[in-house]
Amino acid sequence: MKKTLALMLACVMALSMAACGSNEETTTAASTEGTTAEAASQEDTTEAADTSAAAGEEKDWSNVTTVSEGKLIVATEAGFAPYEYLSGDQVVGVDMDIAQAIADELGLELQIMNMDFTGALLAVQQGKADIVAAGVSVDPERSEVMDFSVNYVDSTEVVVVNAENPALTEPTGEALNGLNVGVQQGNIADLWVSNTENTTPGEITRYTTFSQAAQDLMNGKIDCIVMDELPAQELVASTDGALTVLEGDPLFVDQYAIGMAKGNTAMKEVVDYVITELQESGRLDEIIASHSTAE
Repeated sequence: MKKTLALMLACVMALSMAACGSNEETTTAASTEGTTAEAASQEDTTEAADTSAAAGEEKDWSNVTTVSEGKLIVATEAGFAPYEYLSGDQVVGVDMDIAQAIADELGLELQIMNMDFTGALLAVQQGKADIVAAGVSVDPERSEVMDFSVNYVDSTEVVVVNAENPALTEPTGEALNGLNVGVQQGNIADLWVSNTENTTPGEITRYTTFSQAAQDLMNGKIDCIVMDELPAQELVASTDGALTVLEGDPLFVDQYAIGMAKGNTAMKEVVDYVITELQESGRLDEIIASHSTAE
């Protein structure tokens, strides 16, 4: 009887232990599966969050320093419409809109320094301005003393003449030989006509503003003006037909960029970023169109 009872008790205990073991294994497996699924879910959520953050991530420009704290100072010459010109007492234009976009990206106040073109180029080299935006063409000589952003527009150089008595009939270097050619001092056109490999003018008259050159051209004191096409169209439109742009192939083509102090890589990075954004969004085309009034 005792043997039978002991045997029965042993069987009951064995069944109970087997049942406990089965439940423990099931619970552990379920727990492991749940933990794995939860981890995977959390990983997916983290990756999604990271992707979302990257998509709307703001650039960190904390390494960008400026000449004056809280300000972005741009040097320009406000006599080169549509890139920079005066509207009342305010300097406006394509370049000023680009400069404002850069200031906005940095969270800074834009301060405009209006001066002659040569002074504007020197301002960034002497640490008086953060950038120069004045229809500045990139050339090897300038690249030795300052850095440039990516190009933001192609500049087509043309010849402006007196409409009634043009001193030449085609815009070529050969046609400029022996003439009194007006240019803006320090402008890429000044550098081009000064190079005897391009042309050999009889005289080069240099001006601080194109309005002065236009007045002398109308009065017969110079034979022509070499300048960028868009400003030339604006200039001609303001003379009521007294001046005209010679038809034909462009005299030469170059590119405009924003200039900054040599070695200022942090500033170049943010300027390149803003210009690229304006180009890719189509906003730059809208800006140029909004300031181009000549027909």
